[in-house]
Amino acid sequence: MLAVANPVGSKNALINVLPRTLRERVIRACEPCELVFDEVLCDAEQPYRHAYFPDSGLISLLSTLRGHNPLEMSLIGHEGMLGVSMILGVNMAPMRAVVQGPGAALRMPSAKLRSLLRNSPVLQKVLNRYLYLRLVELSLTGACTRFHHIEQRLARWLLLTHDRTKGDSFRLTHEYLADMLGVRRSGVTVAAGELQARELISYSRGEITILDRAGLEAASCGCYAAMNQRQDQMLGAPSHRE
Repeated sequence: MLAVANPVGSKNALINVLPRTLRERVIRACEPCELVFDEVLCDAEQPYRHAYFPDSGLISLLSTLRGHNPLEMSLIGHEGMLGVSMILGVNMAPMRAVVQGPGAALRMPSAKLRSLLRNSPVLQKVLNRYLYLRLVELSLTGACTRFHHIEQRLARWLLLTHDRTKGDSFRLTHEYLADMLGVRRSGVTVAAGELQARELISYSRGEITILDRAGLEAASCGCYAAMNQRQDQMLGAPSHRE
């Protein structure tokens, strides 16, 4: 994750990596909002109405194919934003965005974001780097889904969720975990059971508690560490667990 500078009206790390004057301009262009569980913030191939900068909570980006359950491709929390693809000049959402964890966010009308981008090379540079990271993440997610074992992938997604939440416990249902990994519920049950047997997590009735963070990182595939390293290179010093 990004190292968060002294916040000025926001806990979002992507906003706080900006120079102070620009950071304040961005915050003034936003309004506070609540992220409500299961709310659809945008749908694939539909125009963005807003960009979202979460302070807390989780937004899932889902790939949807007719006849199949949605597959989660990315998680957005306080480290990033929803709507960065507008930097390309295309006001069309590439994937469905659904609130997976409730929380607070700053919301900016898409027209205001496009105006800020036209007038701020610094904001363009930061969001270009963030967009590059999202492209890298999508590439890693595709390869990870194809080549890595379910247990490794589950450990990786639990680490990603842990990075974006407060505390060591959070709720993830079997149905969501199955969609997240693109597997059957039975596969999730086995993988979660293996992590629990190793005392890395505690999992009961959808409540997951991280017991051994270092052990979970060791159980994850290399995609988690690779993505963190790339993010540190592009956007500054890490703060992977707030």
